[in-house]
Amino acid sequence: MSHKRIPKRKAAIAAGSVVALGAAAVLLPNANASQDGASNAATPKTLKAADASDLASRLRSMLGDAFAGSYYDAAGRQLVVNVMSGNGDNAVVQAKRAGATVREVDNSLAELRAGARTLKADATVPGTAWAVDPKTNKIVVTADSTVTGATWDKLGSTVRSLGSGMATLKKSAGTFKTFVSGGDAVFAQAGGGTVRCSLGFNVTASDGSPAFLTAGHCGVAAAQWSDSRTGRPIATVDQATFPGEGDFSLVKYDDPNTQAAGEVDVGGGRTVRIAKAAEATVGAQVFRMGSTTGLHDGTVTGLDATVNFQSETDPNSVDTVTGLIQTDVCAEPGDSGGSLFTQDGSAIGLTSGGSGDCTTGGETFFQPVTTALQATGATLGDAGAGAGDQAGGGDALGGGTAEPSATAADPAGAAAEDGSRLTETH
Repeated sequence: MSHKRIPKRKAAIAAGSVVALGAAAVLLPNANASQDGASNAATPKTLKAADASDLASRLRSMLGDAFAGSYYDAAGRQLVVNVMSGNGDNAVVQAKRAGATVREVDNSLAELRAGARTLKADATVPGTAWAVDPKTNKIVVTADSTVTGATWDKLGSTVRSLGSGMATLKKSAGTFKTFVSGGDAVFAQAGGGTVRCSLGFNVTASDGSPAFLTAGHCGVAAAQWSDSRTGRPIATVDQATFPGEGDFSLVKYDDPNTQAAGEVDVGGGRTVRIAKAAEATVGAQVFRMGSTTGLHDGTVTGLDATVNFQSETDPNSVDTVTGLIQTDVCAEPGDSGGSLFTQDGSAIGLTSGGSGDCTTGGETFFQPVTTALQATGATLGDAGAGAGDQAGGGDALGGGTAEPSATAADPAGAAAEDGSRLTETH
């Protein structure tokens, strides 16, 4: 991932061995625009994912307690909005007039959040995660391969206590872990060895200085970061949150003249201009870039996810992170902090952790960029310069499968080294 830093130095690009996973088909430019002039006000509008996200935000405010979640129907290119049954026809009419497809459901967002609080109180054990799935109007609880025996029984009992109409339980073949080790690779010395993470998005800090966002568990691992494995530090952690209400760090460049370009390198000499930060929408297609595995795509599957990582400093403790985005995009050690974004250049998230790999698949969780920006007071890119300029963004993602790009670091060797250190370092 190329994030142009300073004129005299070129950041190390470590795109890794890119496995396209159908990227040739999904990376084609989206030439269809929103159709705002529907002849029938009750006819669902055809929407791009970004427009669907904006409409969902408006309807959340408009419908109040009647709003019970929403998701993007990628096949029909429509926003589906859940409305509480028994709220009368007013909410349904408002949502339809706004251009959404409406579905009446039984569980309110307040009830789903109450269920999540019960899970937090009674089922916070390593290797578990839960998120609200608006497609099923339920909480989906996932347990990794380490959750067995009495712990599995306790988790199952807690899920059943919520009722079959409120939550479901599924098993993951992998193990939930943070992906310490990925866009451009950044390196730090910690615990007697080298750790590697990804630069997520370049930003401007609240004091006007150039900086970047990455994962919080990277920021608590080391204070100073370099753009090469053996190079001198170029940036210093200013803020870091992990565990708790998020997984994000703001890292300021030591050189105040650093040019923090708002773009993501997707390999093959192509870049995507990051135009804005946006909220994730369940059902929407997203792309992830990381220095270990390169470019991969997938779908948002849940919001407001809670993940319980096994603490790497205390075997009897859990590192719980809340407010994450759940996806079916793959990731591996070295991808932590890497960019999650949409085809039209919207910054969505920062890679946090998950299970599986890019051979077998799995779940990956991301820190929402909007939350990280709000918490740190930062703005995307060079103080928002060029925020409305998306020229070349769609074209950069078009044109077929991305090929592995030349690297200044050895991503294969770095992944093996850093992967072996995952039990020692956040």
